[in-house]
Amino acid sequence: MGKVICVANQKGGVAKTTTVVNLSASLAAAQKRTIIIDFDPQGNATSGVGVDKEGIEKSIYHALIGEVGIKETILEVDPKNLGGYLALAPSNHELTGAEIELIDFERRECKLKDAIQPIIDESDFILIDCPPSLSILTVNALTAAHSVLIPVQCEYYAMEGLGQLKRTLSLIKQRLNPDLEIEGYLLTLFDPRNRLCHIVANEIREFFKDEVFQTIIPRNVRLAESPSHGLPVLLYDAKSIGAISYISLAQEIILRNGGQEVEKSHIG
Repeated sequence: MGKVICVANQKGGVAKTTTVVNLSASLAAAQKRTIIIDFDPQGNATSGVGVDKEGIEKSIYHALIGEVGIKETILEVDPKNLGGYLALAPSNHELTGAEIELIDFERRECKLKDAIQPIIDESDFILIDCPPSLSILTVNALTAAHSVLIPVQCEYYAMEGLGQLKRTLSLIKQRLNPDLEIEGYLLTLFDPRNRLCHIVANEIREFFKDEVFQTIIPRNVRLAESPSHGLPVLLYDAKSIGAISYISLAQEIILRNGGQEVEKSHIG
């Protein structure tokens, strides 16, 4: 059965979508069958892998409200380079309407969990990209997930935002998904020249200990440029520090979930 990982943080600008796109591509390059669920109405994960979000006929929205099965929404991503290991359930602005429509549904918090059941056994990893807010969409994602990966920007207000998120996760565990676990905290947008980044990183490691990934995602020009080309950074510039960092994170995820270490020369 595939591992469903929700990538979430109520705070915006923490490299959440960047992590979904680039971690997914790195897992796929390691020959792990990986599906991205773009669950953000902005559709940035969709465009980030080169799919025209305005040209989509069937999206995660249609699967969520029961118009189609989720398999009808799945698009293969760059099979030439990723060997058919990466797929996408795309999103666009239509998903905004789901927040209103779901109000009238029974078990409205469980609609995504129900929708993805047919693809769980056909994947190794499913990564869900959430909106940067606590909405019914985020609640659905957390209810559907086995674990949550939390990107944390190395900046002054990081710990304050994490306190709010921890309270949210506690409520989700109590009321909707008692099996939800922390996959890990991921330090992002790290600038080694900035003393504050080092202070925040040390504080987060001291507080959350082994829950913090060893990999740190740096600020990187190639990583920032790649979405405008519709490519994960691994396919845009495999030798960049951004690509190398996400390959390292994929290794950690695979090992944490009982897999074998993959030769980095094979991934990159």
